[in-house]
Amino acid sequence: MSLRMAGLGEIPAETVRVVRLACPRGTLAMRLRDEFGAVFSGEGLASLFAERGRPAVAPGMLALVTVLQFAEGLSDRRAAEAVRTRLDWKYALGLELTHAGFDHSVLCDFRARLAASEQAGEVFEAVLTAARDRGLLRAAGRARTDSTRVLAAVREVNWWERLGETLRAALNAVATAAPAWLTGQVDPRWFDWYGHRVEDSRLPRKRAGRLAWLEQVGADGMRLLEAVDGQSAPPGLRELPAVAELRRLWSQQFARVDGAVRLRAKAERVPVRECSASHYDPQARFGARRGLRWTGYLVHVTETCDPQSPNLITHVVTTDASVQDGTMLKAIHTGLAGHGRLPALHLVDAGYIDARYVLAARRELGVELLGPVRPDTSRSAQKFGTDAFTIDWDRQSVRCPHGQTSVVWRNKLHDRRDGHRGRDPVIFVRFAARHCGPCPLRERCTTSRTGRTLMLRPSREEHELLQQARVLRQTEEWRRRYNPRAGIEGTISQGVRAFGLRRCRYRGCAKTSLQHLFTASAINLTRLDAWIGGVPRASTRTSRFEALRPAA
Repeated sequence: MSLRMAGLGEIPAETVRVVRLACPRGTLAMRLRDEFGAVFSGEGLASLFAERGRPAVAPGMLALVTVLQFAEGLSDRRAAEAVRTRLDWKYALGLELTHAGFDHSVLCDFRARLAASEQAGEVFEAVLTAARDRGLLRAAGRARTDSTRVLAAVREVNWWERLGETLRAALNAVATAAPAWLTGQVDPRWFDWYGHRVEDSRLPRKRAGRLAWLEQVGADGMRLLEAVDGQSAPPGLRELPAVAELRRLWSQQFARVDGAVRLRAKAERVPVRECSASHYDPQARFGARRGLRWTGYLVHVTETCDPQSPNLITHVVTTDASVQDGTMLKAIHTGLAGHGRLPALHLVDAGYIDARYVLAARRELGVELLGPVRPDTSRSAQKFGTDAFTIDWDRQSVRCPHGQTSVVWRNKLHDRRDGHRGRDPVIFVRFAARHCGPCPLRERCTTSRTGRTLMLRPSREEHELLQQARVLRQTEEWRRRYNPRAGIEGTISQGVRAFGLRRCRYRGCAKTSLQHLFTASAINLTRLDAWIGGVPRASTRTSRFEALRPAA
């Protein structure tokens, strides 16, 4: 496809006359064209199309259609229908009233080109640039960040179904690419076993029977992989995505033992949260948070929260569901700094807060990271917490409330307590059993027979920052500064309820990330339209009964 025009054309006079008569008060699509038409010039997207070939729809036009599509929650078919039938969309796109529009598949092709390029955030950045030029976006202010779950566009299956469906998908892919060859490789019984969905089969009820069924599936999968790798296999079968996913999953879950295929021991298997949740979307993962479980991704949203300007989303990043919030802080700050939007005060929740993250943000970027520090929930801390001990960092010793001195101080790696794999460096401190045994404070301190132990941060600066943060959290001044963070919950709610933020329209992290960028662009344009139009911000909703509460 070749490019003839990059952006939006001039609005025909007849279109202006008719649309103004039909919509005298204007619509969102019309106001976006009037106020932010330059955002959709399409110059930055021109490189996505070749110079020769069949004429393509202007990328600026496709970008505006995609933003309006996400703003109104339309499918590709309905968005293409709106281009053909809606007057305000024809006005926004600069089309004649008799223009027939384009096929809905053009939008799919446009997204595929964007997802495969490095220009996925072109429209998102253009919207923020337009806001900055109008003086509605300033740097070095306040910003707040939160994340929410995103449900993948796949059906959730259990572990048993996951393995069987992965093999079935690989067989279907090979059957499409080389049907004659596959017929001579398969066991005739496979047509009964894998010719339909696993959920339609009657799996054994007892655990022993199911394990035997799984090992049979494993052996059949190994046989298919060996056939695909053989010299007689047609070229290209090994590169099929379904076969590659079968190979990856089988290497994680199965092994050959004395010539037979067996399930790996539980300790040898890759944890479920690190395995792909579906063969149709290998990048989706299992996620769990505060009792909620889902299959898919996480989206991290950062927005400004200065009272003198509209709250605009300045950064969006999508990860799989297994990624911890705190590990994304560096990527978020790097992205904000690269576009000159780094805040002076960054408000986050407890998932992003850790002493090392706070220190890194302060030292490297000059950003104050503010959020609640998790309390020490260990059993010993319920009696005598770390703050009850006197730490001498120079002599590498600790004195307990009864006056005894520690006998062990050493650096070690300790398993993380946030449910994710990995080990963090800590300082391990232990007191002698001969001191703790007869101690009158023993019942209030520890039940260990080997003496009380402590896990300290690897540096004095981290430890003192953590202790200070726990004290400051109880002050009224800290609560006053942290109160604006609650507004990000409203943004997440708006994205979920009005823009479909929580459900993937597409499969794969790249296309899901593109969806979130266009969703953020639609939210920003909607807020800019409201700000320019003088629409006040919505206040916190209060029920009729709560409104009757007597004043304190």
